[in-house]
Amino acid sequence: MQEDKSFYFSGMELSDVLVSDILEMNPWWQDKPMSVLPETRRHLVDQMKTRFERRLAPIVIVRGPRQIGKTVAQKQMISDLLKKGIAPDRIMRLQFEEIPSFKRLSEPILRIVEWYERTVLRKTLNEAAHAGTPACIFLDEVQNLEDWDAQLKFLVDHSTLQMIVTGSSALRLEMGRDSLAGRISTIDAGVLSLTDIAKFHSVDLGNPFWEENGLEALTRKDFWLDLKNHGENKKDKKDRAFSWFSERGGYPIGHERMDIQWEYIADQLNENVIRRVIQHDLRIGEKGRKRDPQLLEETFRLACRYAGQSTPPETYAREVHRAIGANVGPHRITQYLKFLDNTLLIRLIPPLEIRLKRKRGASKICLADHGLRMSWLQEKIPLDPTALQNEPHLTTMAGYIAESVTGSVLSTLGGLDLSHFPERKNEPEVDFVITIGAKRIPIEVKYQRRIDPLRDTEGLRSFIEKTQNNAPFGLLVTQTEETRIDDPRIVSLPLSSLMLLV
Repeated sequence: MQEDKSFYFSGMELSDVLVSDILEMNPWWQDKPMSVLPETRRHLVDQMKTRFERRLAPIVIVRGPRQIGKTVAQKQMISDLLKKGIAPDRIMRLQFEEIPSFKRLSEPILRIVEWYERTVLRKTLNEAAHAGTPACIFLDEVQNLEDWDAQLKFLVDHSTLQMIVTGSSALRLEMGRDSLAGRISTIDAGVLSLTDIAKFHSVDLGNPFWEENGLEALTRKDFWLDLKNHGENKKDKKDRAFSWFSERGGYPIGHERMDIQWEYIADQLNENVIRRVIQHDLRIGEKGRKRDPQLLEETFRLACRYAGQSTPPETYAREVHRAIGANVGPHRITQYLKFLDNTLLIRLIPPLEIRLKRKRGASKICLADHGLRMSWLQEKIPLDPTALQNEPHLTTMAGYIAESVTGSVLSTLGGLDLSHFPERKNEPEVDFVITIGAKRIPIEVKYQRRIDPLRDTEGLRSFIEKTQNNAPFGLLVTQTEETRIDDPRIVSLPLSSLMLLV
C-alpha cells in the first residue's frame, strides 16, 4: 500500500471512513489475518469454486436465505485462493450491509473499483487480465444497493474480471437478471444439505449425489434407482444425519453448536433470520409500498402452520382476522406471501400449467427449513422415523412437513421447473411435478410407515397414464427403505435418500 492516503476518483474524494471500512474488509492487503472461520465447509464452497473455475460467465450469483452461510462461504473461498498463491492485491471483498459510507456514494461499486484499480491493484482490471493475473471481486448482500445490476453490467462489459456476488432477496436479484443476461451463473443455495450436516458432525457421507452437469439426468429412471441404492449403501450414516436434521433443522448454527440447547438456537433463528427479514427487509422494500409488520408476522406464522399444503389465501385472510382482527383480503395475503417468497424464507410452488392452461389452485408453501417452523411456532414435529414412531399422533403433520422439505430440496436445483398438480375432476392431486424439456416427472410424498401399493400411488399412476403429461415414471417419497412398489413405473425412496441429492 502507498503512504499517500488522499484517494481521488471522478473528481470526488474517497472518505477516510470509507477507506477504513474497505481495509477492514480486506485485511490480506496489509498482510493481516482474516477473521477466524469455521473449519467445516459446506458443499456450497465447492459449488462456488466450480462455477468460478469454469468461467462460463464473469459473475456468479449466490442467492439464499439469511444466515445459511453465504458470507462464510465467500470468506472460505478467499482463504483458499490466498493459500493457493493468488496475490492478495488481486482479491477485493465488499459487504453492503447497512454501511452508511457506501450509501453516500453515487454508483458505489464503480467508484470503489476505480479506487481499487488505482490504489491497490496499481493497474486497470484489463491490464491485470492481459498480464494473466485477473482480479477477483466478491460482493456480499449486493441487492442492498440501488442500481447494483446496472453497475455490474457496466463493469463486466468494459473490464475482464471474475465476480462472486451473494444476496438474500430473490426479487431484487431476479430483477437484475434481465440486464445481466449472458453475464451471470446463478446458484440457489439452501440450508445445509444432509451431506453438509454429516460433515458438521464429523461423519463422511461424501458429496451430493447430483453433479452440476445439467438436469437431463433427472429424467432417467436409472438415475433415481441409483440414488435409492446410494442411500441404502450409506444407510447408517445417512440415518444419523437425518436424525440430526429432524432434531435441529438445516441452519448452520444448529449444528455448529450442538452444546447449546435447541431453545437458545431457536431464539437466534427468530431474532437473526425471521425478525431480521420482517423488520429490515420490510423497511427497504420497494418505494411507495407500505407493509404492516404485524400482518407479515402473522402471515409467516400461518405459512409455518400450512407448510407443505396449498392453502387458499381466503383461508389465510380468515385466520388473520381471527388472530389480530385485521380485515385483509386474499389479494393482500397473496402479496405478503410473495414478499416472504422473495426473501427466500418460503418457496411458493405454483400449480402446473399444461397447454397454457393453469390448473386452478393455490401455490404450495415450502419453508426454507423446518427449523424455522420449530423456532417460530415453538413446536417440534419429528421427521426421524424412529422418533415419529414414538409419537404416532404427529404423523399427519409430519407428512406435510416432509412435503415442505421435499419442495425445498428440489427448489435448490438451479433452473428446475417445479410445480404441483391440484386435484381436479377425475384427476387426483400430485404433490410435485418437475418439468425438464418435454418430460414431466410426478412426485408423491407418503410419509407413513405402511404404504398401500394401490391407494397411495393413485395420483402417480393417473398422471403417468395420461399421454399428454409425457411422464415416463414417477417418484414415491416415503419414510423408510422398507417400502416396495411392484409397479415398474414407480421408484420409491425415503426422504432421507432424496436429501442426498444436493
